[in-house]
Amino acid sequence: MPQLFTITLVLLACIPASLCRVTSVGELSVLEGRSVTAPCHYDPQYAGYVKYWCQGRMREFCTSLARTDTPGSPLEERVSIFDDPVQQVFTVTMKDLKEGDSGWYWCGVEIGGIWSADVTASVHISVIHGMSVVNSRVSGEEGNSVTVECLYSERYRASEKRWCRSGDWSSCLVTGSDGSYEDATVAINDDRTGAFTITLKEMRMRDTGWYWCAAGQQQMSVHVLVTPQPSTTAVSLITSPPTPSQSVVYLPPPKHIAQESWDTHRHIMESVVVCASLVVFVGMVILARKMWSQHKKECRLRQTEELKARLSDYQGDVGDLQQGAVIFLNRDSENVHMF
Repeated sequence: MPQLFTITLVLLACIPASLCRVTSVGELSVLEGRSVTAPCHYDPQYAGYVKYWCQGRMREFCTSLARTDTPGSPLEERVSIFDDPVQQVFTVTMKDLKEGDSGWYWCGVEIGGIWSADVTASVHISVIHGMSVVNSRVSGEEGNSVTVECLYSERYRASEKRWCRSGDWSSCLVTGSDGSYEDATVAINDDRTGAFTITLKEMRMRDTGWYWCAAGQQQMSVHVLVTPQPSTTAVSLITSPPTPSQSVVYLPPPKHIAQESWDTHRHIMESVVVCASLVVFVGMVILARKMWSQHKKECRLRQTEELKARLSDYQGDVGDLQQGAVIFLNRDSENVHMF
């Protein structure tokens, strides 16, 4: 029975920890020598509790680096913690990171007590060497300027910085001993703290393309897009009387197209269509009449040829009245009569 009671107390102590939790980003990557900030969100009931940040693979044996109840710790120059109970989040900032700082970290809420475990969330931080860019694609209007920011890790702090057009090694611009370069179109400035900027001045349309910024043997590609300036000019309204040196051009308002004008155009089009239809109809009637007259003429000619053929076959005496024949040809008729 006592064992069952003990198990029940342990389970009751674990229930709040499972229902109430702390969340964070999970994984972060940062260049060597730069800073990183991890946000840790907690539930409302933990607003008045102590928050902490520790390092280690297991939370039970992690090394404390910062706590909200002990400000001014020796590590505060590199690790700082800030709690915002209103937003229910505390943030941890680590500065000047080294390669050895890579590993597992824990942001936790200290619950205290022998039967209650702390509420924590793990964060893995990777400190890497190399380069990155704030924006890999930048754009600007023709004639204006645009700035590209390139970041590098600590080991490339003393290396020369370059800005080149992709595919053209002869176009590379290199910083001098003071970490800067400038000409009429490009300005490069290295602050020697992990970032250098490239400013493209008075850009032209031909400047569109791929570039890369480099520190030592590391390089990152950047695409620059130059857009044309707007072709339209804005018209400003003059509210005060113009001075003698000002000249104001008043443009007449656009003419209003009245409904009567549209009706007139429509009537004209209708008239044209009717006239064209009438002309086509009259032409078809004339053509049909001509074809009918030609048909009648051909019929008369055919009957005349038939009659001539019959007379030529007749062998009797032409003087015999009983065999006589009178032929009437009517010019206005297509029939031929013989008696």
